[in-house]
Amino acid sequence: MAQRRLLEGLGVTVAEETAYRALLRHGPATLSELAAETGSSAAAIRRMLPRLEDLGLISRVAGRPLRLIATPPTIAIDILVARRQEELTHSRAAAALLATEVAARSGPQPEEVLEVVSGRDAVARRYLQLERNATREMLVLVHPPYAVDISDDQENRRRAARKGAPVTRGIYSPQAFEHPGMLAHTRRAIADGEEARLGPVPVKLAIADAATAILPLVSDEDQAVESALVVHPSALLDALVGLFETLWRAAVPLRLSTEGLEQEREAPDAEVLALLAAGMKDDAIARQLGLSPRTVQRRVQVLSERLGARTRFHAGFLAAQHDLLPE
Repeated sequence: MAQRRLLEGLGVTVAEETAYRALLRHGPATLSELAAETGSSAAAIRRMLPRLEDLGLISRVAGRPLRLIATPPTIAIDILVARRQEELTHSRAAAALLATEVAARSGPQPEEVLEVVSGRDAVARRYLQLERNATREMLVLVHPPYAVDISDDQENRRRAARKGAPVTRGIYSPQAFEHPGMLAHTRRAIADGEEARLGPVPVKLAIADAATAILPLVSDEDQAVESALVVHPSALLDALVGLFETLWRAAVPLRLSTEGLEQEREAPDAEVLALLAAGMKDDAIARQLGLSPRTVQRRVQVLSERLGARTRFHAGFLAAQHDLLPE
């Protein structure tokens, strides 16, 4: 079995460590004795001497013939650690100097601003990486299709349990809730602290800490999750943050009830109104709330009459305007 290396992290090679440890076991030794102990040649040991002395691992015993003695491990290790710390200090100084050279350029290069991700699985991994690395705020424009499986309970639990999770603000398009299970997923997200609103969503988008964004590379909805564009700090990223904030101000608050998440229950009128405000059709509302289309139609008619609304969307708008959506 190969001997375990103990000094690799301190810049000592296999041959150097082997010679040092052999000398520790043997005690003071000549080149020939050390060569026999290591299974090497006296010439090879002689070539290694300057490096071993420079590392502080060995020293020479006065007199003839040439004899070598190992530096006590407690002293040798301290010397190696001090050397490595000095190297790290120099490296940090070099990094600072290199950073000033980068800053002196006339701005970031195109290849540093844009990153193309190809493949649905790669897009999903890149989004999750973005979300997991966020520390302050996630801004999300939600629109189907989805690269990430929203029914992944393990990922949902991990997200909910994460300490120091960022604040999430999400704007959901009406089409977002046509996906089975999206309403339940959103209800859980709101229960975990997400601020959710309803409104038009021109493009899928996620922005982490106003520092990195991800959005579809193509506008074709059928291909929207097959490739993505990752945007790093730049004027383009600033524009995407500005787009989100503009849409956020115009969006309608979505306050879904978070009571009885795991139980069958009849959706309150306020949730029906919230989905009306999103512009959803009766069939889509029925699927999300587990009601029949006929029941939804009847409840929409009753609610519209109660609010004095002229249209379905008007009913949702009046509900939001008069703060009738659920808290």
